[in-house]
Amino acid sequence: MVEEMYEVRWHGRGGQGVVTASEILAYAALKEDQYLQSFPDFGPERMGAPVKAYTRIDNKPITIHSQVYEPDAVIVLDPTLLEQINVAEGLKRDGILIVNTNLSKEKIREITKFQGKIFVINATKIALETIGKPLANVCGVAALSKISGIIQKENIIATIREVLGKKFSDKIIKGNIDAVNRAYIEVE
Repeated sequence: MVEEMYEVRWHGRGGQGVVTASEILAYAALKEDQYLQSFPDFGPERMGAPVKAYTRIDNKPITIHSQVYEPDAVIVLDPTLLEQINVAEGLKRDGILIVNTNLSKEKIREITKFQGKIFVINATKIALETIGKPLANVCGVAALSKISGIIQKENIIATIREVLGKKFSDKIIKGNIDAVNRAYIEVE
């Protein structure tokens, strides 16, 4: 449970599940009786264009209705964005940056100039091996959950069953749950 508002900014490309990741985190927070907001930030972009999404979680009603400008955490699902945009912009000094990559933390620090806590996870590899598609979004949710403790893993899994279960086969749901479990182990 969060003590005060926790704000997350997600970076990825259209079609990578950035908005879905934000929604899964938000719905999992709802299971823990938290207040939440989840919303995308994109225009008429096409698949593959840079996309942002935001999640806010708090233990009291949220009255802010703007983008997240000073996030507690930033999750980058597409590492090619590191060279294209400042993903660490506004990230709190004591915040966390999680990147889906096989690059080292030192290389991420060099690229982003972020001096806070950096975590890496090869979420694309995990997703390919568990889901069969390069959708790193649930790995990003799981990595954030493990590192920050803001949401319990069981609630992420329950949310995946409920939200994704309406659209996808049992095989895809199992793959996503396997991806969550691996992300908990493999984030560093």
